[in-house]
Amino acid sequence: MLTLLAAAGVFAAVFVGFNIGGSSTGVAFGPSVGSRLVRKTTAAALFTSFALVGAWTVGRNVIETMSSSIVPATQFSPVASVGVLFFTGLSLLISNLYGVPASTSMTAVGAIVGLGLATGTLNEALMFTIVSAWIVAPLIGFACGAVIGRYVYPYLDRRIAFTRFESHLVRLDHSKTIPRPRLNSNASLQDVVGSAMVVIIACYMGFSAGASNAANAVAPLVGAEGPLTVDQGVLLAVFAFGLGGFTIARRTLDTVGDDITELPILAALIVSIVGGTIITVLSVLGIPASLAVSTTCCIIGLGWGRASRAATVVELATPVSEQKPELEVGTGSLLTSRDEEVPTSPTVGDVARGEVPPEKPEEAPPEVPEIGAKEPPELDRKSLFDPSAVKRIAALWVLTPTIAVIGSYPLFLAVL
Repeated sequence: MLTLLAAAGVFAAVFVGFNIGGSSTGVAFGPSVGSRLVRKTTAAALFTSFALVGAWTVGRNVIETMSSSIVPATQFSPVASVGVLFFTGLSLLISNLYGVPASTSMTAVGAIVGLGLATGTLNEALMFTIVSAWIVAPLIGFACGAVIGRYVYPYLDRRIAFTRFESHLVRLDHSKTIPRPRLNSNASLQDVVGSAMVVIIACYMGFSAGASNAANAVAPLVGAEGPLTVDQGVLLAVFAFGLGGFTIARRTLDTVGDDITELPILAALIVSIVGGTIITVLSVLGIPASLAVSTTCCIIGLGWGRASRAATVVELATPVSEQKPELEVGTGSLLTSRDEEVPTSPTVGDVARGEVPPEKPEEAPPEVPEIGAKEPPELDRKSLFDPSAVKRIAALWVLTPTIAVIGSYPLFLAVL
C-alpha cells in the first residue's frame, strides 16, 4: 500500500512539474523564439538547464520551508503528500480553464496549511511572514513597474530596437568539414546586443522559475517519511520541467501566451527582470511566492506608469472629483498608437506572427514629451489589463489558495 502511495506521489509530482515546465518555458522564451533568436528545442534545453541551477541552489531553501517548516516534516505521510500534490495540480487546472496566471506556489502552501490546521501543527508565525511577503511582493512589482514606466521606459523605447530575422540569428555553416556557427549577415551590432539581452534575461527567468517552482512539485515527497531526498526531489522536479518544456511548451511557444502577447519586447524584458529578481530574493529567504503574480503586477504598474506621464505628481494626487475633465490615467497601454510619428517596439505577439510594424525612417528619435505635457502622445486605448480583468485575476489569486485550504482541511481531517 505504501509503495502504491509513493508511486502515486511521484506521478503527481511529475504531473505538476510537467505543467509548470510547459507554461514557464513559453513565458520565459516566447520573445526569444518569436524573434528567431533560438529554436524551440534550444529554448527548452536552456530553460531546463537554468531551472536546474535555480532549483539546485536557492530552490533548496523553498523546499525546506514547504517540506518541514510550515508543518513538521513528520506530518507528510504518503497520504498527506498525495493530497497536497492533488490540490496543487487542481490549481493548475483552474488557472488553465480560466486563462489566468494563478499561483501554484500559493495553492501548494494553501494545501499544506489545510494539513497543518487538520493536525494542529501549523507554524502560524511563519505563515504570517509568508502571507506578508505575498502582499508586499506584488506591491513592489507594481511600484517598480510604475516608476520605470513613468520615468525610464519612454527613453529606453526610443533607443533600444529589437529585430525579427527571417532566418535564425546564428546558423551552422556546413561548407567546411567541421560546421562552424555564423551570425546572420543582416544582423547589426545593435541587433546582436539586443538579441543577447533577450536570451540572457530568458535564462534568468528560467533560473527564477526553477528556484521558486521545484518545491511546488516535490516538497511533500521529501519530508521525514517521504520517498525522496532533497537532491532526488530537485532532479525529479527538473526532469518534469524539461519533459513539459520539450513537449507541451512547443504549443505555448507558438501562441507565446495570451498574457504577454500584446506586451512590447522591451516591456517583457523589464517585467522579467523585476519579477525574476523579486522571486529570486524571496527564494533565497526560503519564502514560496508566485512568479506569475509578481510579474503580472509589474505589467500593470508599467502600463499605469506609462499612461500617467500625461499628469504631474500634483495632478495625480488631486482627488478625482477635482481633476481636469481631460485628465485620464488608467492601468493601460504601454503601446503608443501605431498611427503616431513615434517609433514603437514590436510586441511579443508581433514577432511571433511576423507582423512587426515597419520602421519609419527618421534622422533621430523624437524627443520624449515632458511629464504633464499639455498634449501628450495619444495612447492606444487597448489596455493590457482592463479593470474587470484585473478584478478577475485578483479574485482568482485569492480564490485558488482558499479553495486549497477549504478543500484540503476536511480531507486531511478525515483521513489522518
